[in-house]
Amino acid sequence: MRTTPLIGLTLDAEQPGGYSKLPWYALRQNYFDSVARAGGLPIALPHLAEQAERYLDEIDGLLVTGGAFDVDPSLYGGGPKHDTVVLKQGRTAFELAMVRGALARDMPILGICGGEQLLAVVLGGTLIQHIPDSVPDALAHEQPNPRTEPGHEVALTEGTLLSRIVGAPRMAVNSAHHQAVERAGPGCVVNAVAPDGVIEGIESTAHRFALGVQWHPEYAVDSRDQSILDAFVAACRERRA
Repeated sequence: MRTTPLIGLTLDAEQPGGYSKLPWYALRQNYFDSVARAGGLPIALPHLAEQAERYLDEIDGLLVTGGAFDVDPSLYGGGPKHDTVVLKQGRTAFELAMVRGALARDMPILGICGGEQLLAVVLGGTLIQHIPDSVPDALAHEQPNPRTEPGHEVALTEGTLLSRIVGAPRMAVNSAHHQAVERAGPGCVVNAVAPDGVIEGIESTAHRFALGVQWHPEYAVDSRDQSILDAFVAACRERRA
């Protein structure tokens, strides 16, 4: 009998060009490595929305990854689409089906960057479509320095799951986003905030582990980043037991 939790990771999707003349999937290796380092068995999830329930029957936890695209504002009543917004409808449809199904099963979910934003929307929250147009004196949330380095710090909200996992009031994080959570939905709390007030993480208070962070802990730019992956995989293991 398998004891290692099976963790499903959502893939990014690209149109023909570069790697292949046909449409293709992609995901950085460090996503998989960080899950394996935490003791999970990572597997990739192609975008087959009609198979979502079958995937959920097999996996013990869901990691929704980031990507260079945005959640459709029609999903959260965001009004007209900002000129900077890029959509990947097939990927979003699949991730919506997976997140909704995982929440219904109280399956552990970790949302990273765009995955955090999608989780927030599914839980009833809203998004800022373009930070520079909405936040006065905003930080460079699309940091100019490499993603392997921190871009700014975040303050963690005392008493939240994330705060208990990290065990510190602040973290250094990398930053690769032009959107952010505007309002956490009902049953959610904000667990991390940037110095300019931009929300950097949310979590559900109605589920065992439904947590999202705006940065990329798989890069481990802060010594506490891996603890987030460790806690997620531990929650998946507990659910399987």
